[in-house]
Amino acid sequence: MAEISIFNLGDFTLQSGTVLRNAYIAYKTLGDPSSPAIVYPTWYSGLISDNEWLVGDDMALSPKKYFIIIPALFGNGQSTSPSNTPEPRPFPRVTMLDNVAAQHRLVTEGLGIKHLKAVLGWSMGAAQTFQWITQYPDFVDLAVPFCGAARCSLHNKVFLEGVKSALVAAKGAVSGGVSNDEVTAASEYRAWTVEERETGLKALGRVYAGWGFSQAFYREKVYETHLGFKTLEEFMVGFWESWALSKNPENMMTMLYTWQSADCSNQDAYKGDFELAMKSIKAKTLVLPGGTDLYFPPEDSEYEVACMSPEIGKCIAFPSIWGHWAGGPGDSKEDVKWLDGKLKAFFENGLLQDTENITSGVASVSLT
Repeated sequence: MAEISIFNLGDFTLQSGTVLRNAYIAYKTLGDPSSPAIVYPTWYSGLISDNEWLVGDDMALSPKKYFIIIPALFGNGQSTSPSNTPEPRPFPRVTMLDNVAAQHRLVTEGLGIKHLKAVLGWSMGAAQTFQWITQYPDFVDLAVPFCGAARCSLHNKVFLEGVKSALVAAKGAVSGGVSNDEVTAASEYRAWTVEERETGLKALGRVYAGWGFSQAFYREKVYETHLGFKTLEEFMVGFWESWALSKNPENMMTMLYTWQSADCSNQDAYKGDFELAMKSIKAKTLVLPGGTDLYFPPEDSEYEVACMSPEIGKCIAFPSIWGHWAGGPGDSKEDVKWLDGKLKAFFENGLLQDTENITSGVASVSLT
């Protein structure tokens, strides 16, 4: 496997107008640069290595067939993030558009690629996939957003308010509201103490525990049968708290804003018209929601596809009780097999042939 590389962006102007000084994007490539290129962005909190479960010589994402580029989100700790950037504080707000603009520069200026065969990703990687195919609609042939959304729904924003509030409460702060930072008693930003960091991250993990997997996952005690935990509390501590404690709270806040503010129609070409953004997609798009995903329910994905032009998109739901985790990061072997099969068929012929759960045409109702 190749090592992580850095692409320097210089002083990078964000969508907000703020300049991110000496910005850079971390990335990894696998395969021959002469092969068709695929971009596979990271997800909320994920490192580049956390994407590699879906890459392999015998898998759809095969380095023998494709030049695979894994770019890291701003805020993940590898690209420019609060944890590796001492100033400014609070860290500037970074949007999906900012991330994809940086990735486009990496791909075109850094790697000399003029066109992509595909973009795909899980969760926030799916949001970046939608951003790619609306921000650069002529640059990509195929897109596969799985267990994610083209915009953050109202219900998802509420969930993220719970995550944010649990995290910042540890240092006596409260959320400033949807897509806003924390508010302290003195209305001044300050760094985290070691104790606040541990308490806040544990709380974040426990909030996530009720959302990452489905009700059926817990009902059938899959955390015991498949993940090896003996009790529910052992699972909460050993899986969720352990994951959360490995993260940086300021990084998590930066990526949380990116997620909560996500809306691929929030760009000059669409001016907030979501249906127009979906209809403007030119890449063949296979949308794969989790059938039991509590973050991104299939109904939202069906509406996204319904707003696309005819023969452009299709929605097929993971037949899984693993909830959001059906799409990654590789814990459910059956779901990995199902996803890899869909990707192989799609990448090989570029056609949306499977008639299972097709949604196409323009819907008459809006889901917000």
